[in-house]
Amino acid sequence: MQLLRRAISFALIASSLALTGCSTLDSIEQYRVPDAQADTTYNSAGQRASYADSLELLADIDVKGRAPKTGYEREKFSKGWKDPDRNGCDARNDILARDLEHVKYKSASKPCVVLSGTFHDPYTNTTIKFVRGQKTSTAVQIDHVVALSDAWQKGAQRWDQEARFEFANDPLNLMASDGPTNAAKGDKDAASWLPPNKSFRCEYVSRQTQVKAKYGAWMTKGEHDAIERTLKTCV
Repeated sequence: MQLLRRAISFALIASSLALTGCSTLDSIEQYRVPDAQADTTYNSAGQRASYADSLELLADIDVKGRAPKTGYEREKFSKGWKDPDRNGCDARNDILARDLEHVKYKSASKPCVVLSGTFHDPYTNTTIKFVRGQKTSTAVQIDHVVALSDAWQKGAQRWDQEARFEFANDPLNLMASDGPTNAAKGDKDAASWLPPNKSFRCEYVSRQTQVKAKYGAWMTKGEHDAIERTLKTCV
């Protein structure tokens, strides 16, 4: 019965994630987060339904203790940003193009390398003027919604290289974010860190749940309980 429920739960996200490996930026657009500056006093019916689906997924995610971090290296997932969808742009530039507005590219004939744009950060509900440069690019970073180190300690050390590579570059698990806030998050899970912008917490834990369900990563009890409490306020 549990295997059947797990298969049904995975099907809930499989239909929406089927385009992950597609070869155009359009496949990335489906993972755009709600406008950080929009009125989020009331979640839309569509959002509430999505959060309800995430609650169902959460019920079938294994709950275990955290494994040792021994052996973790970022390079065991991906050596820098890659181009898994083969659209000619690496994942960092794909996510910047997805999450920023008024984007300007290095080449107008080949829109790939993002030079500048306006970013409405969902973690802090602030607006950042992004400018590519050695001293400025870090103002907007790309966050792994489920941190690589967290995944390593909750199942990823058992995955093959292909699965870890996909996880590290999957647009479902990538989100542009305010640099200092991303650094403060580090590899914390939902039991230890949630976005300062409370109106974004439903979307954040829902996304974490979808990622862990997709890849079969487990949660600690504290993490699971924190996500459950948050999601129950969202539906």
